[in-house]
Amino acid sequence: MTEEGAGTQLSRGLGLVPLISLSVGATLGTGIFVVLGQAAPEAGPAVAVSFAVAALAALFSALSYAELAGAVPVSGSAYSYTYATLGELVAWVCGWCLLLEYGVSVAAVAVGWSGYLDAFLDATLGVRLPAALTGGVVDLPAAVVVLLATVVLLGGVRQSGAVTTVTTALKVAVLVFFVVVAVFGFRAENLAPFAPAGIAGITGAASLVFFSFIGFDAASTAGEEARNPQRDLPRAIVVSLALVTVVYVLVALTAVGAVGVDVLAGSDASLAAVLQQVTGSGWPATVLAAGAVVAIASVVLTVLYGQTRVLVAMSRDGLVPPLFARVGARRVPTANTLVVGSVVAVLAALVPLGQLAEATSIGTLVAFGLVNIGVVVLRRTRPDLPRSFRVPWVPVVPLLGLGMCALLVTGLSSATWLAFGVWSAVGLVVYFAYGRHRSKLAQGE
Repeated sequence: MTEEGAGTQLSRGLGLVPLISLSVGATLGTGIFVVLGQAAPEAGPAVAVSFAVAALAALFSALSYAELAGAVPVSGSAYSYTYATLGELVAWVCGWCLLLEYGVSVAAVAVGWSGYLDAFLDATLGVRLPAALTGGVVDLPAAVVVLLATVVLLGGVRQSGAVTTVTTALKVAVLVFFVVVAVFGFRAENLAPFAPAGIAGITGAASLVFFSFIGFDAASTAGEEARNPQRDLPRAIVVSLALVTVVYVLVALTAVGAVGVDVLAGSDASLAAVLQQVTGSGWPATVLAAGAVVAIASVVLTVLYGQTRVLVAMSRDGLVPPLFARVGARRVPTANTLVVGSVVAVLAALVPLGQLAEATSIGTLVAFGLVNIGVVVLRRTRPDLPRSFRVPWVPVVPLLGLGMCALLVTGLSSATWLAFGVWSAVGLVVYFAYGRHRSKLAQGE
């Protein structure tokens, strides 16, 4: 697999900074700009703790990703790592979960982007988009931002990397601005009662926001487009997760402390609503909404990128049609990107945000759990394999990561489990009807 990755037709144009930007860009914004208002009523003011719990679960898995990214630097992320350690069938299950994780995550973020766009247009032009076109019947802006991201990806990895770096810097600046302003409205009474639903509420909210930490997963899909993947991928994964966690916790804590849970729950653009109430003026909320419009679009771009690269790896192994691995003139998988962008745009237009967020979380948790198992297996089967980063205290840390994933899965609703069961069943049908007979392993290649 490593030799195959070394001979890739994809363009190696990403250094450490673009990789960190890719990771942060895929992460920062999804939980804060979009889902904070939905998670806060479940955990109460303790929603900041929910972000910390989700980050802890992500940390254990991130360390496992960092080791495997340095040892097996190819496209495909968790799918490729599982293929190398646990075999084709388990890899298919993981890849199928990743398709759910990435595709639904892009759609969920696009729906949140639509809400901030509406708030920005209202604040600057006094214009509100028709309710029927912002989720009442369809969510047209959500579909449009997915299609715009598709166009950027078709321009090539260097162009995509440059756009991601600029928009990620803007996003961090906007959130720092939010924290500084929100601190002036902070009132301790807004934090009481701190955890009205107890541990169950904190865990349930953590399960909901966990999909906000999949950015490092997207970065690991760039194994064949990084200039020095063995060195830079592990660094990008760990640095980005640390940065994102600090920002998430600070924003959640200052937001709840400034206005309380009820205000957050009553707005689709919750952070803009916080600044409006704290300052009594419209311009801070307008600045935030403008930043969110640009910043959340970068999440759509980076996670959509990750999904196309997972499909490249699955296609090369013969598990999905060869169309998805064909590289065009700009050294990007052109047909793959067009198909994925079109499907996700339709999903964003038609499915509500809450259902999208939970479906993303369960796909993410399954994939992360398999990566943690993969580290333990590869340490036993290939102890001689060069590793640029090593998870400390194996097997304790990977097993803790697996346990945290299992804990968060229990906080998801029965409806989410049902949807995941149906998705998994469809995936197994596709594998046994198509992939099993056409894979490289079946053909003896």
